[in-house]
Amino acid sequence: MLPRTLRQWSRHAGQHCLAKRALISSTHHAASRQPLYEHHIPISCVERSVLTVGSALAAVNNPLRGDMVATLGETTGTLFLKRMRDTMLASKTGRQILKDRPSINTSSLDFDQLRLECAPGTFGHAYISWLDEQGVTPDTREPVRFVDDEELAFVMKRYREIHDFFHTLTGLGVSVEEEIALKWFEWVQTGLPMTMLSSLFGPWQLSWAQRATLYSTYVPWALQSGAACQPLMNVYYEQKFHLPLDQFRQELGLIPTPHSL
Repeated sequence: MLPRTLRQWSRHAGQHCLAKRALISSTHHAASRQPLYEHHIPISCVERSVLTVGSALAAVNNPLRGDMVATLGETTGTLFLKRMRDTMLASKTGRQILKDRPSINTSSLDFDQLRLECAPGTFGHAYISWLDEQGVTPDTREPVRFVDDEELAFVMKRYREIHDFFHTLTGLGVSVEEEIALKWFEWVQTGLPMTMLSSLFGPWQLSWAQRATLYSTYVPWALQSGAACQPLMNVYYEQKFHLPLDQFRQELGLIPTPHSL
């Protein structure tokens, strides 16, 4: 999630300077190239390199900064996005998702209707309840800007939008510990460098006791469960809202999450 004004960028010293310069340069460069999709900012190889370094330094300094981690994911994830896309193409459901290009937000989904129609114990009811409990909405995801391929940009967008479904399926909340545990799970599922960065450097924000629990309990679970369950990018979640949550987890091959953090 890139800061909205250059003034915001200027308040961050040192490691943010490179990212700021890349953003300024990419804005000028965008005028000379046709955007491929909404929010797309075309950038040159040099600009991509500078933006990658700047966002990486900022993200290492604070791995929980979603804007820098998201930018780093877009500038470094092309190879892994292609692999994710190819995995989707190998699946009938994945191909349908790529064709339909569904969006997950309060405009595309009728959340009031879901609240009325999804019975307790279903995936949809659990999802709505999780959003309400955590005080979040699917509208907070940053748009994709720096992926220079329209289809791969959708893959990244889809990955971001189904993140809350991962929370619902695993039962993990949005605390620092739980987000890091989920990033390990996503790292196994996607291989995206930004998930690796959050997984490896995010624990710096934790106490020794929290780290001990993370590495002894949740990392082994994430590695095992992430490898055991089917590729979650190939799931049409919007068609599963009325399915019992436990049945849905079993169909996915999702290993139950350890005791609550």
